[in-house]
Amino acid sequence: MHHDHPSRRSFVLGALGVAGAAVTAGTLFPRHQAIAQATGPRRIDVHHHLTPPAYVQELEPNKLLLPPTLNWTPQKDIELMDAGGVAVSITSITTPGVWFGSHAASRRLSRACNEYAAKLVVDHPKRFGMYVNVPLPDVEGTLKEIEYGMDTLKADGVAVFTSYGDKWLGDPAFEPIYAELHRRKAVLYTHPTSNACCVNLLKTSSFNDSLIEYGTDTTRAITKMMVSGMARKYPDMKVIWSHGGGTMPFLLSRYMGLGRNPANKENFPDGFLPEARRFWYDTANVYNKASLSALREVIPVSNILFGTDVPFGTPKGTADGVIGAGVFTPEELAMIDRGNAEKLFPQYKM
Repeated sequence: MHHDHPSRRSFVLGALGVAGAAVTAGTLFPRHQAIAQATGPRRIDVHHHLTPPAYVQELEPNKLLLPPTLNWTPQKDIELMDAGGVAVSITSITTPGVWFGSHAASRRLSRACNEYAAKLVVDHPKRFGMYVNVPLPDVEGTLKEIEYGMDTLKADGVAVFTSYGDKWLGDPAFEPIYAELHRRKAVLYTHPTSNACCVNLLKTSSFNDSLIEYGTDTTRAITKMMVSGMARKYPDMKVIWSHGGGTMPFLLSRYMGLGRNPANKENFPDGFLPEARRFWYDTANVYNKASLSALREVIPVSNILFGTDVPFGTPKGTADGVIGAGVFTPEELAMIDRGNAEKLFPQYKM
């Protein structure tokens, strides 16, 4: 991205204390580690969150932000990227997002966040990219922000959450969004949320709903996108699912049955697996042998992307986990680190 669009709010960075370019790749693949260290940061992180000052100003008075989100700064972020061998991070706003019931307020906050993200790209060339943050479920406002974000700010794709109220991604109510992304051949990055249906179902304060609900809401959205027919109708919309596809890989037997159901023949003409493999899946919070083994059984390595969930995860921790799981060869790790993302985002091809 190369553009000169000004930020809505001025933001002055201090001198960057950039850490040395090193990748701690674990001990299972020393050859891969040596190669990574010799070439410096090269990974592309497709699941990476930023915290614009305007976002803090809007949400912190109501105590809606968690400490990792509040503690984010560009300087800390770049240090984490360097320590984990990340060359480029494509940013988005994480939960709770920008929608709080008002079209006007959500549009304004989306714009402020997007202009800040665009300035971050300009200030740190070839280190940050950006997704357009949108005010869904406001479809009209979302279409306008996609146009502004993609055409003026030159964003790399569009970020949405897995559900909004009683509607999940794939719902026909959002069809104009899919049609526009299909027309643009654009990337749709998705991030889970805790749907209102299921907040504190277990009635305990000992853990956050995200423990269970994020994976489950991703699974619901994947399913809705398939069974609604939207994925087949708009095949040039390139969808990334966070966290290894949620719980979908572990429910494979049930999904294979879904694909064999005659009622689903139109949307699953060749069964479930070919449809699941139309999407991309990231490694955030699934960097362990069990999760990655399940994902690999369902999805080809060519559709797995490196994602960290900064500031809730780290590039180093994710890289160490993915390598240490022992599920992928060094050549496959190189695909996950960068090669697969370069196909979705050719602007970052080395």
